Amino acid sequence: MARIIGVEIPDAKKVGVSLRYIYGIGPTTAQEVCAKAKVDPNVRAKDLNDEQLAHLNSALQGYRIEGDLRREIQTNIKRKMSINCYQGTRHKKGLPVHGQRTSTNARTRKGPRKTVGVQRGKDAKAAKV
Repeated sequence: MARIIGVEIPDAKKVGVSLRYIYGIGPTTAQEVCAKAKVDPNVRAKDLNDEQLAHLNSALQGYRIEGDLRREIQTNIKRKMSINCYQGTRHKKGLPVHGQRTSTNARTRKGPRKTVGVQRGKDAKAAKV
């Protein structure tokens, strides 16, 4: 596997697609990077030579990717939580931040359902009879 900026990119895929395995690089940015590095985005990653890999590495230097981007996002979230803005309070409570409904969905943020109220067991059934 080819390594670009410390990230293993898949060999079998085209360069335009395999660059997306780098955190912070999407389809448009991958095309821009290929154009800057003068690398054909339709070439397979295993067919790249060392010179082309070096050009891709240098083309990616101007972008915030991987650790720097993750760190910046985390500091933005912490800042919002510290100033108690609406999005910060939603982050603290573990609820959706961008205005989604929570009465029925949002299971990814809220976690598995918790039953609220009376739980009937064997004792309740026996008392009924």
